[in-house]
Amino acid sequence: MIHPDIMIVAESQLPVIVELYNQIFRPPENESYFRRRFQGRYNVLAMLASLDRQPVGFCIGFELKPHVFYNWLIGVQNDYRRKSIGRHLLAAQHEWAKTHGYDYIRLETLNRHRAMLHLALDLEYDLVGTRWDSMRSDLLIQFEKPLSDDIHAR
Repeated sequence: MIHPDIMIVAESQLPVIVELYNQIFRPPENESYFRRRFQGRYNVLAMLASLDRQPVGFCIGFELKPHVFYNWLIGVQNDYRRKSIGRHLLAAQHEWAKTHGYDYIRLETLNRHRAMLHLALDLEYDLVGTRWDSMRSDLLIQFEKPLSDDIHAR
C-alpha cells in the first residue's frame, strides 16, 4: 500500500488542483469554475496527495449544512488509481471534518464512476439517495457516513 503525503492547500495552490483536475476529468475547467463553486461556502477544504513531491490526487469539500461536510470532488491520476490514494484523501478529509465539529460526511458520484461507487461502499458510506444531473445526463448516487460511531446510537 502506498502512503502519500496529504496536505491542506491554500487558495494560492488552486492552479495545481486545476491542472490535476484537467488530467483526470473531462471537459476541462479553469480556476474560475472552482472559485465560483466556492463562493458563499463555509469551511472550504482543499487537500492534495503527493508521492515524492509529485501531486497525484486531490479532494475538495465544504460545509453543506451545520454538522454535515460535503466532499464535492475527489480525483486521482489514472496511473495512481487502485493504490489507496483516494482512500487516504478521504481519511484525511474525514479526520479534518470530525475535528471541526462535523457529524456526517456526504458525497455524490456519477453512476458511471464505478471505482468511486465501490470506494464509498467499501468505506461504509450509506446510500441515501439519487438525483438526475441534467448537465451530464447521468444519475448521481448520494452517500453519507457518520464520522463517529456515537451517531448511530442517536
